[in-house]
Amino acid sequence: MNKADLKDFLDKKVDEYNQPFFIQHDPVSIPHRFTQKQDIEIAGLFAAIFAWGNRKSIINSCNKLLILMDNAPYDFIMHFEDKDLVPFMNFVHRTFNPTDLFHFFNVLKYHYRLMGNKSFETAFSQWTHPGDATIENALNGFHRYFFSPGIDSDFPGRTMKHIAAPFKNSACKRLNMYLRWMVRRDNKGVDFGIWQNISPARLICPVDLHVARVAKRFQLLHRKQTDWLAAVELTDYLRTLDENDPVKYDFAFFGLGVIDKF
Repeated sequence: MNKADLKDFLDKKVDEYNQPFFIQHDPVSIPHRFTQKQDIEIAGLFAAIFAWGNRKSIINSCNKLLILMDNAPYDFIMHFEDKDLVPFMNFVHRTFNPTDLFHFFNVLKYHYRLMGNKSFETAFSQWTHPGDATIENALNGFHRYFFSPGIDSDFPGRTMKHIAAPFKNSACKRLNMYLRWMVRRDNKGVDFGIWQNISPARLICPVDLHVARVAKRFQLLHRKQTDWLAAVELTDYLRTLDENDPVKYDFAFFGLGVIDKF
């Protein structure tokens, strides 16, 4: 398949899966329950961080967490006290436990309540530089911010495994997916596009084993490891198909790998 034919094929797959029907059975359905920006950001963060394994299990865990937050995540973060954390003591999603959850709560409390930020976008965007070609600096800066001693001087080391970073050579699949949700804007109804200070052109395609398998079938990815360099390699090629919105092809790879079993 030549490049023009491949682009045509992948564009059609993007159009096929970048549709509202996609939302119902995907973790992106969790932030879609909300209309307030901060609710979308917080619900989306947890949905993305929980997004490994079975999609039904991911959504069920998000449902349980939101119920404990009275289905008002921003209001909860802005007002919770220590005594309000007791109902969360038994919350578990795979290896994510209450110790991890409480650090996430502390970070969100610091960002929104103590620092007065009106959006979670600045947790990423403040680390970008004008000449950045990708969001690598944003992701590395977010990791440092998330585990800053100024937020929590006694954060649990085990929690660090839940926040990936390029400097750790992680593909950062879940955070890249979260950024896709928040940044991309195409009015198709799936991605939100509520963040304005990060360019969609800088995003990196979320890469997991499914995406990597499909990309290798098309000979778009040659790196053996599914790591940061693999995500960059694939995205660099996707920019030659659409330099302004390379990660839209995540829909095509996901559809081909998970739904079509390509």
